[in-house]
Formats: sequence, structure tokens, C-alpha cells
Amino acid sequence: MTLKHQTVLITGATGGIGCELSRLLLERGARLILNSISSEQLVELEQTLGAPQIKVTADVVSTEGRAAIVAACNAAGGIDAVINLAGILDFNLYERQSDALVTRIIEVNTLGPMLLCKNLLPLLLARRIARILNVGSIFGSIGHPGFAAYCASKAAMKTFSEALGRELADTGVSVAYIAPRATNTGLNPAKVNALNAALGNKSDEPVLVARAIVEMLAGKQRLRFLGWPEKLFVYINAILPAVVFSAMAKKLAVIKKFAQQ
Repeated sequence: MTLKHQTVLITGATGGIGCELSRLLLERGARLILNSISSEQLVELEQTLGAPQIKVTADVVSTEGRAAIVAACNAAGGIDAVINLAGILDFNLYERQSDALVTRIIEVNTLGPMLLCKNLLPLLLARRIARILNVGSIFGSIGHPGFAAYCASKAAMKTFSEALGRELADTGVSVAYIAPRATNTGLNPAKVNALNAALGNKSDEPVLVARAIVEMLAGKQRLRFLGWPEKLFVYINAILPAVVFSAMAKKLAVIKKFAQQ
């Protein structure tokens, strides 16, 4: 789809990837509707972008928050695309995570974006061409110790994107899912960065991920994994999961060490 003069909603716009993504889309001539749960961070992002933006302070998890987002989109005359970027992460052994935290991870990463897509469908279907782009994680396709709830939330978004895209195949709305690997943003606590360093895992800069999102939004690709060799592991895990299980088991002691810090 052409991005110039297109209205694009970004949830979680004030994160590391969201800030870079907003800048790149603005450079491409898109009109932005920026969402975050922090009004202060939205103002800071607007100042960084150097131009007034439509801002919506709302939590995608709440009914009221989604209603506020939809109202802003209606007031803007509709939208041509939504990028579901809002998300949270917690690195810990599953048995140590509280029920409330597990619930919040699923709500923010999965349920909220799913329901927002449902709420926005009438606006998207009103366009001749529209796009839903859900930002997941490589962990949605590779179950990684220490991230059980997070992996589950992203795996659900991957399958949701696939199913909804097939359901809308006879409309002008296409659905895409992009899965970055580890990214250097504030989403990662210090012990995740320490784990990646200990395991030799590579991390991408937010601008690299943002560029990939823009490319995918403008193109026709429906599924994309970022990072090598991580995307190779995705395919191995799908065909020979026992191989990945064995590889993860060898790293388990190191993973547990950092998870329990």
C-alpha cells in the first residue's frame, strides 16, 4: 500500500521501536494516530517528531481505552492501517510469576490487540485497501525457557493474524505478522540483556526493526521473521522440535541462573 497521505494508527507508539517507526512513517508522508498509556511520553514523542500529531492516551486492554482509540480514528476520518506494537515482557521462571502478571501479559500482548482489531474492522473495511500489521516476536515460534507466558502471547498473535488474514481474503483488508528477535529497547530488563550477552544472542537496534515494519506495511508480505540464525531456528523448530529442545536444554542452567536474579 502507498504510505503517503495514509492514516496509520500505532499502538505502543512511545516505545523504542514505536518512536523510530513514527519518525520513518512521517518521513514517508503518512498521517499518524499515536497511542500510548502515557500522555507525557506522547507529548515527548510529538516534540521529537517536530510536528503536531493525533494523540490518544489509552490502554488497549480496557474497553474504555479501545473505545477512545476508535473514537480518535473516527474523528480523523478513518484509518488505512493499524500497527499493533503495544506489548510487555517479563523474564522469569513460570512458577515464580504471579497470576496477575501472567494475565496482564496475555491481555496486553494478545487480548487487547485482538479486540482492538475487531473494533477497528468496520473502519478498515470501509477503505478500498487497508492493512493490519501485528508485531510479535521470534519467541512466538520458538518456545524459550524463562518466557513461557510471553511466548504464548506472541504465538497466539501469530496464529490470530494468519486466521484473520484468511478470513478477510475476499476484502481489501490484509493482515500481516512480523516477528523481531531481541531488540535493544527499554522493554528488556537488565537481566534479559545479561542473558543475551551470556548466551551470545544478537540484538537489533530499534531503527532496524522499524524499517522492516515500514517495508512490510508498504508491501504485500504477510509473514516475516527477523534475525539470523533465529529465523532458521523457527523453521527447524517447526519440523524438528526435538533438536531445538535439546539445544535449549543445554542452555537451561544459564537461563535459570539469570531468570532467578
